[in-house]
Amino acid sequence: MFDISGLKFNSDGLIPVVTQDAETGAVLMQAYMNRDALDITLKEGRMCYYSRSRKSLWRKGETSGHIQRVTGAYADCDGDSLLFRVLQEGAACHTGKFSCFFNEILHDNYPNYRILFDIIKTVKDRKAVPKEGSYTNYLFNKGTDKICKKIGEEASEVIIAAKNKDKNELSNELSDLVYHALVLIENEGLDIKDIFAVLSEREGKPTDPKYAKK
Repeated sequence: MFDISGLKFNSDGLIPVVTQDAETGAVLMQAYMNRDALDITLKEGRMCYYSRSRKSLWRKGETSGHIQRVTGAYADCDGDSLLFRVLQEGAACHTGKFSCFFNEILHDNYPNYRILFDIIKTVKDRKAVPKEGSYTNYLFNKGTDKICKKIGEEASEVIIAAKNKDKNELSNELSDLVYHALVLIENEGLDIKDIFAVLSEREGKPTDPKYAKK
């Protein structure tokens, strides 16, 4: 564990902090802490920053309710900047955006795992607020048996695509399988974090015979 006494605060007694969403990896904001703000954050488990304009401490969400609960904290290699991973309640940005970094300068076309969380959000929204004509709501209305049947069908199509050595077909069929699995997760009252927890536990047990060959 890193000894925070080795952190390097600047001449104003501040250290830059990058705050990242623990679930999606999205960078939410960048701010500053002084030593008091850091101590409060580590003690309370919620983000507290130092406002350079107001010259005072501010606990994130103390007026908006959009607090940030700490899941992890890291110092960089030089000990002169910090990264905090948090569970964000509401929006991180004062504009109401989830992240402060929404002004696009260069469009990023690289596919990344955040699309998974976008799909999960859509599935949850359909469950909470049904939309007429939505296939997701059709599945929810039909229930567990229908969803499981679709998962069985998609799994069979995945196998066929793999046996056919068709990468494009396989990508499409795997995508269908993942989508239907996400619908089942929501339908059965689970959360993707439940799956992550199991995978994390398995990753921590590489000598377990069930996973020894992974």
